[in-house]
Amino acid sequence: MEDIDDEGLLDLSLAIVTDSGVERKRKRKRREVLDSLSSYEGCEGLIFKLLQMREQMLKLDHKRKGVVEDGKGLHLIHLLLITATAVDENNVSVAAENLRELYQSVCLNGDSVQRVVAYFADGLAAKLLTRKSPFYDMIMKEPTPEEEFLAHTDLYRVSPYYQFAHFTANQAIIEAFEEEEENNNRALHVVDFDVSYGFQWPSLIQSLAEKATSGNRISLRITGFGRSLDELQETETRLISFSKAFRNLVFEFQGLLRGSKLTNLRKKKNETVAANLVFHLNTLTSFLKISETLKSVHSLNPSIVILVEQEGSRSPQSFLSRFMESLHYFAAMFDSLDDCLPLESPERLSIEKNHLGKEIKSMLNYDKDDTNCPRYEKMETWKGRMESHGFTGIKLSSKSMIQAKLLLKIRSHYCPLQFDGESGGFRVFERDDERAISLGWQDRCLITASAWHCI
Repeated sequence: MEDIDDEGLLDLSLAIVTDSGVERKRKRKRREVLDSLSSYEGCEGLIFKLLQMREQMLKLDHKRKGVVEDGKGLHLIHLLLITATAVDENNVSVAAENLRELYQSVCLNGDSVQRVVAYFADGLAAKLLTRKSPFYDMIMKEPTPEEEFLAHTDLYRVSPYYQFAHFTANQAIIEAFEEEEENNNRALHVVDFDVSYGFQWPSLIQSLAEKATSGNRISLRITGFGRSLDELQETETRLISFSKAFRNLVFEFQGLLRGSKLTNLRKKKNETVAANLVFHLNTLTSFLKISETLKSVHSLNPSIVILVEQEGSRSPQSFLSRFMESLHYFAAMFDSLDDCLPLESPERLSIEKNHLGKEIKSMLNYDKDDTNCPRYEKMETWKGRMESHGFTGIKLSSKSMIQAKLLLKIRSHYCPLQFDGESGGFRVFERDDERAISLGWQDRCLITASAWHCI
């Protein structure tokens, strides 16, 4: 884990096919919708004019790219806040007029302020509409699974964001395995409660294989909970294919649909069990589900529990507080991408449109009673929840901090790297008496990793 290969952090074969014809059909369909509704008057007329301006913004992106003039960025943010207040008060005319002005001033190829404001403007515009409106579908158009996968992959490759989470988690898992090596029959079982694309596990597979020998092989089993059978099968195929390069490692993968009972787990005698809660608890839609999950984790009696979550306090109850917290968070994320990719990069546009932009628009369009709203909390809140469910935090090793700093050194491209609380670029810092490590951008904490034992 300590020797990070700059070129080989994710050595999976990823084949993505893009279809320019599909994109042309989407644009034609969007024009047809606008043309068919051009005669609307009153409230619908305001929305139509607003979306005409949005279409103009999208067409002019390549001509308007550049840095916002001094003071203009603050004006855009101020105008965005006024618009959010009008949307919250259901003042359609004021909100629509301000959004038109925003669409005249921003573009998806400008600096980070213009870009993040453009996606927040889209989220606010969608919130003015009913979900049955064709306009709503136009703005909230979901990326295809291939587009979403490619955007996630691009962000994984160029930014330390996901890699920090995964490498910090894996380092703690390896150390827990090493502590029990005399009694665990060199067997490690990771229960990943949200395996997703499986990007976390190639580095763990490689690290364990480097510890093993032909006469003393290590067994790694990953039980991964996923959103669909297709995703689980694709993840299994990638991981098994990757693991075949390491003959000293016996690798197995068991995929389970989210919601499956933990009684379905296959366990070996004395194996080291690690529970992996990386970007999972925030996806649970109620405190009851979070509590049930933590009780299930505790029932496994794992040797270690890894928790990684976004930092935030985006309450589903208050739209304006959720808006403000989201704006601060995503402004930092968009700003950080300028450290990872040049302005004209198609990868940056993919990440922002099909990953971050999708999150922004979704976050703004949860109703206060919507049970699907993610629950982003501060580290201190998650700590309280873990402790109340029978877990105690453990100190992360100095290796984890060294590794995190090395990762940032590798992944920081354009901005000077800073540590220990100084402003500028990505930075990592210890929290909670060395029981947690956070990744931040300038003065904004993005994600926090911590490790736990059962009491």
